[in-house]
Amino acid sequence: MKVYINGKFFDQADAKLSVFDHGFLYGDGIFEGIRLYSGCIFRLEEHLERLEYSAKAILLDLPWTRKQIADATCESCRVNGLKDGYIRLVVSRGVGTLGLSPKSCANPQLIIIADKVQLYPPEMYEKGLKIITVPTRRCNPAALPPTVKSLNYMNNILAKIEAQNLGFHEALMLNDQGYIAECTADNVFLVHKGKLLTPPFSAGALAGITRGAVIDIAKKLKISVEEKNLTRYDTWIADECFITGTGAEVISVIEIDGRVIGTGKPGPATKKITTEFKRLVTQDGTKI
Repeated sequence: MKVYINGKFFDQADAKLSVFDHGFLYGDGIFEGIRLYSGCIFRLEEHLERLEYSAKAILLDLPWTRKQIADATCESCRVNGLKDGYIRLVVSRGVGTLGLSPKSCANPQLIIIADKVQLYPPEMYEKGLKIITVPTRRCNPAALPPTVKSLNYMNNILAKIEAQNLGFHEALMLNDQGYIAECTADNVFLVHKGKLLTPPFSAGALAGITRGAVIDIAKKLKISVEEKNLTRYDTWIADECFITGTGAEVISVIEIDGRVIGTGKPGPATKKITTEFKRLVTQDGTKI
């Protein structure tokens, strides 16, 4: 595998950054996870727009144009011979001193890794996923806005560890008010009485690219969509539940906190949306 770093490609073993990079020392940086389907980078422009928004939010000046980053992303896929895969695009603050201040960091670093990813076992996409609510709460937006995809993912990692220690692959995270925010790396959707429900960004949900695609699909399928604060109780009585993300794609949730959701199998709305999503991802994006 070849890894792109600041305009050059390096063998995986030689792809290295300084230990003084603030991305390593403090998690000071941003990233995007992007999917490649049949030679189409799904919604690349939307991902790069979100990268720019994240950079602006943390006062990180990007020295590259969107086109330069897009071209480098496409080239990373071509160099690695990928037609289907996962792209991790990372921008760190760059090398600096041991102090917190980013003013010592002169040159941001652009890293692109084009590889494969599998978040959940394949059989769970057929049968559905069982998840659990964990004690770790989603960060308050006033502390660290979840709409910023920063390199500091400790909040999510702690929740993931708690779920795995209890034998689950995924965790449901609540915000400090007790409303559902998201899972550790996925947005949450419920189907109840024919309506699709999902938490708003203000509840701590990431502005997911897959989330947006699912909302577009639902509207096309004439399924009513509502963004509203949701509680654990709402999940327990839902007819269907599924989670979405670039890595996860769309996967049904059949049990939450020991309560069976609906029939305990992927529901009809989930199946329709999944089918349409699989069709969309090979068409809506940038061809490499």
